[in-house]
Amino acid sequence: MKKKMSHRAKVEAMWGLALVAPTIIGLLILNYYPIFETVYQSFCKTGNFGKGNTFIGLQNYIKLFQDPEVFSTLFNSVKYAVISLPLTVAISLVLAVLLNRKMKGRTIYRTIFFLPMVCAPAAIAMVWKWMFNQDYGLLNHLFNAKINWVTDPSIAMIAIVVVGVWSSLGNNMILLLGGLQDIPRDYYEAASVDGSTGIHTFFHITIPLLSPMLFFIIQTGIMGALQLFDLPFMIMDQSSKAWPSVKTITYLFYEYAFERSDRGYGAAIIMLLICIISVITFILQKTEKKWVHYE
Repeated sequence: MKKKMSHRAKVEAMWGLALVAPTIIGLLILNYYPIFETVYQSFCKTGNFGKGNTFIGLQNYIKLFQDPEVFSTLFNSVKYAVISLPLTVAISLVLAVLLNRKMKGRTIYRTIFFLPMVCAPAAIAMVWKWMFNQDYGLLNHLFNAKINWVTDPSIAMIAIVVVGVWSSLGNNMILLLGGLQDIPRDYYEAASVDGSTGIHTFFHITIPLLSPMLFFIIQTGIMGALQLFDLPFMIMDQSSKAWPSVKTITYLFYEYAFERSDRGYGAAIIMLLICIISVITFILQKTEKKWVHYE
């Protein structure tokens, strides 16, 4: 037999609902409604001057799989993720291990490496665009060379990767540093007693105990890399011959949805990206238990 709620309990429940209602309404309006609207628009053709939607079934998806630009931009996004993510994780891990030691000026070094995270992406892009300048850029001045960093199709992606890795090091380093500080010292003391070397300890104690944090960084890193938009858009000139080599699938979505006012096809493009990210996330979650170790 269910016990009736007292008047005081009912009042507290009502107040609780009233306090969480703005958050729930905000999630429904700002998160869930756009998801369903995007799915619906992917089956529609936008009306004249961007007004109204006409249901056209699978035509956008048929066009999608026949469009070579979709696959070329998707390849660019995947290439950026494949190159940048291992570099970011490896360098962040090395920095975290080094800055976890007792050393003079450790706090200053941590602050310096974290600074890019508090800078606006537009400011970062503008500074690096100046550094990459062929005629008076800092990099060419330091190397005493005249390298076309952002206009040569063969190295333009490398330039974008350099900026992407540099700008994300601080966040990953702080996360890994927090993970390192949570590892009990007893493990290292026991390994030292057993005669374990530093390299052996790193790969058999540090890496396994950091694997939950590494898993989180890899998973979110893949999502972020595949959604890359701002760096190529702000660093590269869209009229440059190197632009097709760095143009990402998210920019293609932006181009169709906002520049060409074809929101239906743009929605189909972004749905393809969502499906790819969902499949990768599903695979990562299924394989988590095989290489992620919890204490």
